Amino acid sequence: MALGFKIKGVKTKGKYSLEELFAKIKDVEFTAGKPEWTKNGMAYVITFPALDRNNQVWILPGGLGKATNKFNVQKQQAAGVGNAAKNAALGVLTDGLSDLNWSVGGHSKRCEELVDITAQELGDLGL
Repeated sequence: MALGFKIKGVKTKGKYSLEELFAKIKDVEFTAGKPEWTKNGMAYVITFPALDRNNQVWILPGGLGKATNKFNVQKQQAAGVGNAAKNAALGVLTDGLSDLNWSVGGHSKRCEELVDITAQELGDLGL
């Protein structure tokens, strides 16, 4: 894992689009919380409740094509149409200091732990 980044791959038994995977897990209570279908820019991602604006667990497809059996559970900044602009503006205004929470702040370590736990819990579903 590089400073501030954490990605854990999960293979499912079947092939799913991200939306199909969300339909399968939307009612599952993970340690990271309840999964959410979140618009982020032009695409959608599966997210869990953000720990802060810099630390959130996401699930993204890890394979090629619309349906895949490979997914990545990863640590990211909070998703959402307006969050990227807010985070970028804060980074500029503070000369990057506000971004330190993402890589070394109080919630950073917990978010990295939740990536591992969520990947394990997703795999244990046997999808």
